[in-house]
Amino acid sequence: MQVLRNGTKVVRSFRPDFVLIRQHAFGMAENEDFRHLIIGMQYAGLPSINSLESIYNFCDKPWVFAQLVAIYKTLGGEKFPLIEQTYYPNHKEMLTLPTFPVVVKIGHAHSGMGKVKVENHYDFQDIASVVALTQTYATAEPFIDAKYDIRVQKIGNNYKAYMRTSISGNWKTNTGSAMLEQIAMSDRYKLWVDTCSEMFGGLDICAVKAVHGKDGKDYVFEVMDCSMPLIGEHQVEDRQLITELVISKMNQLLSRTPALSPQRPLTTQQPQSGTLKDPDSSKTPPQRPPPQGGPGQPQGMQPPGKVLPPRRLPSGPSLPPSSSSSSSSSWAPRLPGGPTTHGDAPSSGNSLAEAQPPPAAPPQKSQPHPQLNKSQSLTNAFSFSESSFFRSSANEDEAKAETIRSLRKSFASLFSD
Repeated sequence: MQVLRNGTKVVRSFRPDFVLIRQHAFGMAENEDFRHLIIGMQYAGLPSINSLESIYNFCDKPWVFAQLVAIYKTLGGEKFPLIEQTYYPNHKEMLTLPTFPVVVKIGHAHSGMGKVKVENHYDFQDIASVVALTQTYATAEPFIDAKYDIRVQKIGNNYKAYMRTSISGNWKTNTGSAMLEQIAMSDRYKLWVDTCSEMFGGLDICAVKAVHGKDGKDYVFEVMDCSMPLIGEHQVEDRQLITELVISKMNQLLSRTPALSPQRPLTTQQPQSGTLKDPDSSKTPPQRPPPQGGPGQPQGMQPPGKVLPPRRLPSGPSLPPSSSSSSSSSWAPRLPGGPTTHGDAPSSGNSLAEAQPPPAAPPQKSQPHPQLNKSQSLTNAFSFSESSFFRSSANEDEAKAETIRSLRKSFASLFSD
């Protein structure tokens, strides 16, 4: 949607739910072809007033006049006095000379544009050359010396009839000065507009234009759709009628449209039993389950069929002694895949060796914690800290020293004997 704001063109876009079209979808003047927008609205299935099908069908006046010809054949000339018209698809066909004077209408123009009064066949040939430049169709109608113009409009169920008389003497009553007055709505006029409102699947807003000649006869020559301009002293009332018509149509569509679920849940809605994901789950890391099978051992390393409670590696200053029978040996951890230290010996259920899985059990790779760095992951994998490593080395040296002292005592006792 293009809007001029302080002299600057601003383009905005929006998604309509209902469309009211009050301008011509197509015209021969520059920048008056909006048929691509009508096609897009129809493609999107938008409801509108009038229907998009009828608006697209109104983009060529000879196409609309063909519908008037069908009404004329149905009702007859007495009830529906349609003017005679000759259609020329291009300038090459403008060879048949009509009865002069005639009014030539070039292409699909509005507001009196492209309409020329031709008095003789010389002027008709000149107009044919002009039509050749436009590369479009043309129509010719007999000129009616009109006393006044008639316009019968219908907005929903409201009817109005107007009479317009030229003051300036121009044969185009919409050009120059003219006097407009509202006249009584007769059954004849009502029949015209009601019948025309049925074309193209139905018209919610339409108007029939005719001329009343000095011969006392009426001639219907055009029908307008929802793009008709509002005239007369009751334009405010007509706008209110259009507004009520739009609201009524929207209410009818709303009653027939099933209720749709909201496109996105409310922010206050809580997830139920894990069916809905927490929108902030990406920010809060998942809780890691405690490792099974001993400290530092990845999840899933315990032997099948045997569940062991999780154990934590003691990291305090004092280490609990092993339940081994040797009192001089010290407790030391077993490194994964490493050799057994001096103080290790098989013992009962509280031993670390019992928590190790049998070699036959294939290890399963555990997924690293998303927020642990590489050093933390390696520390957890080997399950020992720097202090525990040096502490185990000191305990091993102390054990060797104790063994040497015991051997010295043994040798001393032997040689002393």
